[in-house]
Amino acid sequence: MGTSKRLAAHYDLRAQHQAILAAARAGPLQSLTDQELALRAQPVTLYPHPYVSVRAWVRFGPEAIRVDAKLVRSTPQAAGVEFRAGEQLFRCWVWGNAVEVRDDSA
Repeated sequence: MGTSKRLAAHYDLRAQHQAILAAARAGPLQSLTDQELALRAQPVTLYPHPYVSVRAWVRFGPEAIRVDAKLVRSTPQAAGVEFRAGEQLFRCWVWGNAVEVRDDSA
């Protein structure tokens, strides 16, 4: 018996949510510090809905995980992302080079 192509995206999302929640048990979600962001010296761009879809490396305690996220704000060096796992919404700042714009046209 084969797998359902129609449900593949659902199963991928479900697996990612389980991986995020497992990583969250390793420690709190890490975010860049105020000193690293230097928001008083750097311009911040806020993105209106719909946000840009990205893949981002985030860190829960010592564990790094790559997640599908939305880019909600940025500075020249950092990106503010948000992502969900189940009913939980996570938000953090990561370095800009930890983020890659997703090609959702496929």
